[in-house]
Amino acid sequence: MRSNAIKKGVDRAPHRSLLHAVGLEKEDFEKPFIAVVNSYTNIVPGHIHLDSLAEEVSRGIRDEGGVPFVFNTIAVCDGLAMNHDGMKYSLPSREVIADSIEIMLSAHMFDAAVFIASCDKIVPGHLLAAARLNLPSIFVTGGPMYPGVFKNRRIDLVSVFEVLGKFHEGEVTLEELREFERAACPGAGSCAGLFTANTMACLVEAMGLSLPGMAATHALDEKKKRLAYDSGRRIVGLWREGLKFKDVVKRESLINAIIVDNALGGSTNTVLHISALAKEAGYDLSLQVFDEISRRIPTLVLIRPSGESFMIDFYNDGGVPALLKMLKKYIYLDAMTVLGKPLKELVETFPEPRGFLIRPPENPYRSEGGIAILWGSLAPEGAVIKLAGTPMQLRTFRGRARVFNSEEEVVEALEEEEFKGNTVVVVRYEGLLGGPGMREMLMPTSLIVGRNLVEKVALVTDGRFSGGTKGIAIGHVSPEAFLGGPIALVEDGDEILIDVPSRRLDLLVDEDELQERRRKWTPVVKRIESKFLNKLRDNRFLL
Repeated sequence: MRSNAIKKGVDRAPHRSLLHAVGLEKEDFEKPFIAVVNSYTNIVPGHIHLDSLAEEVSRGIRDEGGVPFVFNTIAVCDGLAMNHDGMKYSLPSREVIADSIEIMLSAHMFDAAVFIASCDKIVPGHLLAAARLNLPSIFVTGGPMYPGVFKNRRIDLVSVFEVLGKFHEGEVTLEELREFERAACPGAGSCAGLFTANTMACLVEAMGLSLPGMAATHALDEKKKRLAYDSGRRIVGLWREGLKFKDVVKRESLINAIIVDNALGGSTNTVLHISALAKEAGYDLSLQVFDEISRRIPTLVLIRPSGESFMIDFYNDGGVPALLKMLKKYIYLDAMTVLGKPLKELVETFPEPRGFLIRPPENPYRSEGGIAILWGSLAPEGAVIKLAGTPMQLRTFRGRARVFNSEEEVVEALEEEEFKGNTVVVVRYEGLLGGPGMREMLMPTSLIVGRNLVEKVALVTDGRFSGGTKGIAIGHVSPEAFLGGPIALVEDGDEILIDVPSRRLDLLVDEDELQERRRKWTPVVKRIESKFLNKLRDNRFLL
């Protein structure tokens, strides 16, 4: 037992004394010590109920003969961090979470771990730590929020961001806006559409790391507590069987996650998170792999923001198990799961979709997947677009550049200015180092939607996008402006071509002119007071 390092032998008498102080008895030293990694906080709706799930997990562990120990991680709510300096901390928090879990699991020599998380960077942070420690591991994702209702229409958090655009257009009164915001988020859970949090939960299940049905079972559904209890019991079984994280997550499992992501039309943030997980697990997944998969996997589900359905509809149509059933000719069926069985054994038992949301591959919503990788003179090292959120008629778009060096600048323009003719809004110096922190541009894209500018305004950035983004929104443009990428050389009025069918993102400016601009270029270095963000920029610990 790994935990014997802190509980066995005469020399561990002081250690046992401390463990007696927290309630352990002599017989407990013969049992596995199981970490319950809980990200509960009462400021994040997706996490306010996680303590109750941790209690069920702990009960399951005890009933199966283990000793549970709960500790917490930080959890940033991207919705609350949106459109101010707080968003600079969101993506870097993933690494802090992973590091803090590594510290706790290693310092206390746990034998296995249950990871309880819900939201955007927390689930990925837990995944990175699980890969790093390679212990027997199982995931309990917190589950979606139910949609809100306003004037007989189902809504969610992104609906509130979008209605702000209508408010600035004078189409919605301040009183209506207040009523709308009060109705949008009715209680616990990660936001009700297929944004980053719910996308990651689905991918965790697709990789075999959580019990079947976990991702789409809603936060306040009593079934979620049963799944948490069963997960607590199962982690002890995983420990007994010696089935570790990397026995479940292999390259084929990661490919399965990308396949499911494309079939769902999920968040573009997954490209960052799955790439980071692959690296942590010892596998190379280039952008070319993501591109190849997106070209051959059909879109079988359309959930907000790409459609009008919500996670509750996905749940009612069978959730991830039913989707995997539809994808069985595409996925690696030999991939292992936390049930100790390969996926092929489970898929045979999974339900068929009921038929009102999840489509078969023969009748997809779209013939390609929901995420595409673009390259070109503006993004020589790649960029990402959410195809599922981009109208078909706008997949080839040519427009004149409007350049902004921060999110604040573009939001002010989108709230106050008129945009005439096809415009490509370029938001730069929002990359990982230039921001620093790589903020999400949900407020700008929501204003574009709310002001009915989707058909004439595209947005290109070296920052990121929320999973709630729709419209022509291209992010992760690389190299970023701070590192001298071509996006740093764009000027107002330059023509930009977006050609999704050809996977191109091109700046239509003569090469001699670009060389002259580069000769004169100096990076915009934003002054920041934060020691943490300066450490990020100086040490580049996310690159």
